[in-house]
Amino acid sequence: MIPTEVLLAFLAASALITIAPGPDNLMVLSVGISRGRCAGIGFGLGCALGCFTHTLWATLGIGAVVLASATTFMTLKMAGAAYLVYLGVTTWRYAGKMAPINLDQGGGEPIGAHVRRGFIANVINPKVALFFIAFLPQFVDQSRNAVWPQMLVLGGLFAAQTVLIFGGIGWFAGNIGARLRRQPMLAVWLERCAGTIFIGLALHLATAGR
Repeated sequence: MIPTEVLLAFLAASALITIAPGPDNLMVLSVGISRGRCAGIGFGLGCALGCFTHTLWATLGIGAVVLASATTFMTLKMAGAAYLVYLGVTTWRYAGKMAPINLDQGGGEPIGAHVRRGFIANVINPKVALFFIAFLPQFVDQSRNAVWPQMLVLGGLFAAQTVLIFGGIGWFAGNIGARLRRQPMLAVWLERCAGTIFIGLALHLATAGR
């Protein structure tokens, strides 16, 4: 349905965008270092699921309709910023008090908890929604009647490569964190650094324009 050369160009562009420093991979990196491999991988998987959700919104036209309203955009933006602040403050507050780190069990928490956090952090970010509305149509053949299946395929491929890249970032970050956490006090500061990153990203999102 989609020419091979278009798919290859799309995957290359998607990989470069995903690897480039940004809020999502920075959060995956900080969670992986502070809470372990499974936590980082789980958070990355949640971000990938959020990306596919944005694809559905873009495909159905919901994203464009919702974001056409400045009020709605501002509401989503502030909700996303508030959630990141919540994650940051919670991480700071419970640094060193959470369940003991377990690299095989998501840092002492079920991996599903990290997937949920990554999903929410991604899906309520209107900047991500705008990205998908602008990015996906560039690789869609508008002359064909089946536009929405092309959008879904491209969005699925984007989410799949995001899982691989974010999973790799979370895995390597967890390995680095495991070495750094050999000192108990350092483990506390690693979690506080992760909380600070979340709060910093919240401020960046809250002050960003459309």
